[in-house]
Amino acid sequence: MDKAIQAFFDHMMVERGLSPNTIAGYGRDLVQFTQYLSGKGIETPNEITEDSLVGFIEFLSTAGLSSSSIRRKISAIKTFCKFAFREGLITKDFTRNATSVKGQVKLPSVLRVEEVDRLLSQPDWRDPGGCRDKAMLELLYATGMRVSELLNLKLGDVNLTVGYARCFGKGSKERIIPIGKAAIEYVKLYLTTARKAFVRESSSEYLFLSNRGRPLSRVAFWKIIKKYGAQAGIRKHLTPHTLRHSFATHLLHGGADLRSIQEMLGHADIATTQIYTHVSQDRLKEVYRESHPRA
Repeated sequence: MDKAIQAFFDHMMVERGLSPNTIAGYGRDLVQFTQYLSGKGIETPNEITEDSLVGFIEFLSTAGLSSSSIRRKISAIKTFCKFAFREGLITKDFTRNATSVKGQVKLPSVLRVEEVDRLLSQPDWRDPGGCRDKAMLELLYATGMRVSELLNLKLGDVNLTVGYARCFGKGSKERIIPIGKAAIEYVKLYLTTARKAFVRESSSEYLFLSNRGRPLSRVAFWKIIKKYGAQAGIRKHLTPHTLRHSFATHLLHGGADLRSIQEMLGHADIATTQIYTHVSQDRLKEVYRESHPRA
C-alpha cells in the first residue's frame, strides 16, 4: 500500500502540479484510510472495494466529523482509487458510480508541432546527459509511451534494426510500437556513445540510467522536461505526459484512425482515446479564428 500511495503523491506533484501543502493534506487523509483498512485486514490496493469506502464513511460519521470534512476525505480517497485503477493496482473503478458534479471535459495540454521541435532541439547531444535526454524525449514523442513505460524499458525492449519498441503497460499488458527515424538515430547514438558514462557496477539492463547508474524516476524526468521546456520558451504547463498527448493529437491531425492510435497508446477502451478528438476540434476552432476573415 505504501508504494502505491507514494506513486500517487509523485503523480499529484508531477502530473497535477499540486503544492506540497495540498499533497500533505491528501497524505493525512490516506493515512487515516489505510489505518482503517488495516484494521479490517486489507493491506493492498486491490483489496479495496466499494464496501470499504462506505464503511469508512460510516466510521467517520461516528467520529463526529463535520460533513464538509468527510466530503474532503472521501474526495481524496476517490482520487487515489481512480489513480490506482488507471495504474492497474485496482481491477474495478467503483468510484464511477459515485455522484459528482459533472463539468466540461478537461482537455490535455498539447504542444504544437513547432513547439515539439523547439523542445526536442534543446538537449546538447554532444554531452552524455544531453544525449540521454535527447534520446528519451525523441523516443517518448515517437511512440507515445507513458513515462513509466519509457523509464522501465530494458535494453532488449528496443529493436533499432527493425524499428520497434516493446513496452509493458497497465496490468503488464505487452504492446509493440513502431519507432521513427529520428528516435532510432538518437537512441542508437546514446547506446553507442553516452550510456557507458552512466553505467555502474550495480547497473541493471534498464535502457535509460541516472547519474548513479539506476533507472530514472518520474520526478527526475519531470525536472528534465521542465528544464528543456523553459529553455525552449514554452509557456504551456508541461507534464511528463505532454509529449504523449501531443503524439496522439498530431497523429489524429495527420489522418491516423482512432483505433490505431488506441493500440499505440495502449488504451483498453477507445472512449479514453476519444478525448483527442476533442483536442483536435479545439485546434480546428483555433485555426478558424486565426484564419477566417469573419471569424
